[in-house]
Amino acid sequence: QLVESGGGTVQAGGSLRLSCAPSAPIFSSNVMAWFRRHPGKEREFVAAITWGGGIHIAESVKGRFTISRDNAKNMVFLQMDNLEPEDTAVYYCAADRSLVISTIWREYVYSGQGTQVTVSS
Repeated sequence: QLVESGGGTVQAGGSLRLSCAPSAPIFSSNVMAWFRRHPGKEREFVAAITWGGGIHIAESVKGRFTISRDNAKNMVFLQMDNLEPEDTAVYYCAADRSLVISTIWREYVYSGQGTQVTVSS
């Protein structure tokens, strides 16, 4: 129900901006989030934002990644700066009507197929 875009390959220190939009009409989501999965590992929480602008960001990306959203379009964005090779992963967006931000992937009702981000050293 969600489609991510903006992934690609960038050198360490570079930037990328990911976008996520509904592929079909969905209920307005209070929480929209980004997760990522490194090769051979489980998905991990990256950042989330509520309808009202409340934000929670993982410590591993704090200060480098910024999450924002367009409520009118039910879209969420992830600005990634000063990228590191360790940020190489498939990035997924997710959305839910919950009133509380969750860092657990399976608690989100809507999700996307992911977009690859590769950071070369």
